[in-house]
Amino acid sequence: MSLEKNMQEFIKEVKENGLFIEGIAVADEKSVIFEHHFSPDLPRNIYSHTKSYTATAAGLAVSSGNMTLDDRLADYFPEAVPDDPDPRIGQITFRNLLTMSSGFHGAYLMNGDRRNGVGAPDYLKYMLSRPIQADPGSSFCYSSADSILAARMIEKATGKRLGEYLYENLFSRLGQGWPLWEHDPQGHPNGGGGIFMKLTEMMKLGQLYLAGGTWNGEVVLDRHWISEATAKQIETGTWDDVWNCGYGYQFWMSPYPGAYRADGAYGQVTTVLPEKGLVIAVQCPEWGDFGKVKQALHTLFVRI
Repeated sequence: MSLEKNMQEFIKEVKENGLFIEGIAVADEKSVIFEHHFSPDLPRNIYSHTKSYTATAAGLAVSSGNMTLDDRLADYFPEAVPDDPDPRIGQITFRNLLTMSSGFHGAYLMNGDRRNGVGAPDYLKYMLSRPIQADPGSSFCYSSADSILAARMIEKATGKRLGEYLYENLFSRLGQGWPLWEHDPQGHPNGGGGIFMKLTEMMKLGQLYLAGGTWNGEVVLDRHWISEATAKQIETGTWDDVWNCGYGYQFWMSPYPGAYRADGAYGQVTTVLPEKGLVIAVQCPEWGDFGKVKQALHTLFVRI
């Protein structure tokens, strides 16, 4: 079956079953092949899809020699470490933060918490005052706080706010402009969420990764970093979900050959299918049953 027919069948299924989805697009590394919108194509919050942009900033900073994966959080911010801390605070590395294995072992600074003022006004001091529940690097626990802390380390290493750093090294080079982005109470871009983008703007990150870090003939991101960031670095547990396949550096693994994805709440997803040479991106509203959309997408990925 051709890609066009697959996509038309998917659209038909969405309409016949009332699935809640705003748009879907398919691209190769250079251009958009197919695009369909069920609602107006406007910039929207892509939630934790943002984390994969933080991973990209990490790759840029590591590849340029500004920092290493073994750098320690406490060494970057000794002033924020409380008196008489758990010794394991000093063991948390940049790698641990990127793999959601900091050891805080709690879902900190998620959307609801931030909206309620949890952690304000200083997320860094707040997190370094939290108890350590597991040895850093020993187990996965999804938490926006790990991404936020990783972003703060990137800022310290590069001497620039995350938005400025990504604009200079990524957004401007991909022709994305400067996106609207949630910031913390102290003005730091949220490394764990809150970027607003249109569908095909969002999927450009997947196209860049599919192309091995090259955009319009120019190397933007190190190919070796892409290989590491999108490989399984840690197991994610055993909950029953067809997309639960492990985690890289702020990227989720997907159950298709060599596949991985940037994944935001409610269905803001860019999946890269290297063996097919394709990127598939969807955006969905904050209501409805994304589980049904996910199953329809899973069927589509398997058939392509």
